[in-house]
Amino acid sequence: MVKQTERSDWQRCVDFHGHECGGLTIGYKAAQYAIKLLELTFSDDEQVVCIAENDSCSVDAIQVLLGCSMGKGNLLFHITGKQAFSFYNRTSGRSVRLSLRPRPDSMSREESFAYYQSKEPEELFLVGEKNLYPDDMKVKRALDTAAVFYPDFDRSYAESLAKQFELPLN
Repeated sequence: MVKQTERSDWQRCVDFHGHECGGLTIGYKAAQYAIKLLELTFSDDEQVVCIAENDSCSVDAIQVLLGCSMGKGNLLFHITGKQAFSFYNRTSGRSVRLSLRPRPDSMSREESFAYYQSKEPEELFLVGEKNLYPDDMKVKRALDTAAVFYPDFDRSYAESLAKQFELPLN
């Protein structure tokens, strides 16, 4: 039997997911690109956060390659139906949003799989910096978001500061 560390990253993703498909390839390429852009490694704890905008096959590859999971709280879903993923490196504070470019029309399932397999991540995704705190964000939502991204976040202290500065918490 081949040890897990000796298997290719792609094969580990396939084994976890159960089969090869275009969706798994999208997640695999997104994770590869995030690793390159943000200098990520496998997240043993909660150093890497992924916010997936879909709940497709792609998410399985992200779990395998980056160690993001629902149980650790560093895999979050904000379902928009888009093949888009925001990655955040808690160690460096850097983040990126990867959004899948449209593929050519009228492809069969097999052609789509071959298309995604043949492309480099840079060819597949639009890259944008993700602003975690939009200008119109409410204080409560900002505190909720901070609690997700910073494990040592002291919410009670943050709420006391909000009250001190008369910021509404609703």
